[in-house]
Amino acid sequence: MASSLKSSASVLAVFAGRGGPSGDSYRRADRVFAALSQSIYTGYLAPRTKLPSEAELAHYFRVSRPVVREALKRLRDVELVESVRGSGTYVRLPPEAAAGASTASAGISHILHGVELRLVIEPEAAALAAVRRGRDDLARLGATVEAFARATASGEPTHAHDYGFHESISRATGNPRLLAAIQALEFDVSHAVDVWRQLGRIKTDMRMEDAVDEHRAILECIRQQDAEGARRAMRGHIEQARVRMMARG
Repeated sequence: MASSLKSSASVLAVFAGRGGPSGDSYRRADRVFAALSQSIYTGYLAPRTKLPSEAELAHYFRVSRPVVREALKRLRDVELVESVRGSGTYVRLPPEAAAGASTASAGISHILHGVELRLVIEPEAAALAAVRRGRDDLARLGATVEAFARATASGEPTHAHDYGFHESISRATGNPRLLAAIQALEFDVSHAVDVWRQLGRIKTDMRMEDAVDEHRAILECIRQQDAEGARRAMRGHIEQARVRMMARG
């Protein structure tokens, strides 16, 4: 049991970690929930792995124990973990076999509607960011792109860095309403991963190297204050993300 605890702790360090988005990039419980759920669905935390204690998780994610408790409750609610009295919290087998056709169909519809919404919002956010970005914004965007590239190259989960890039663009617009809209769309991506895994459609690589190049192209347009270029690059990126998502594995 000690070895599985050590393994889970090292995996969680990747998500909480030191090169990822800052703590204010997410509502705190959402950030912990998203990191843990993705690590379970991607196999980084195998079934029957014992999670670190609440105190250890709080340390890794730089949040309070009540925040961790809320994230774990949500994981139990969706049957990704179970708590054993006197022993701890353990990863369950993801309940993909229980997903019926109607549930999967509803999930796909929700995802595609979310992509359409992103196509309306995010290209304009990128254009505004190109006009309004400051030095700190460029530094934040550059850090998320490089963290995404490193995670892709090493085969680590990339979702936190991907979201961090999009969130940083919305933050660079200086418009808090746009920032809130992008944050509200965060779980469309996590939900897409869940549904596609249930359908057995996720490829092991998902051509994420292409996504890294797309992020770099968007960043370069923003750096050059090319609003129209940023708009086109973001639209193309989201369209390609939809293609990658829909491609059968």
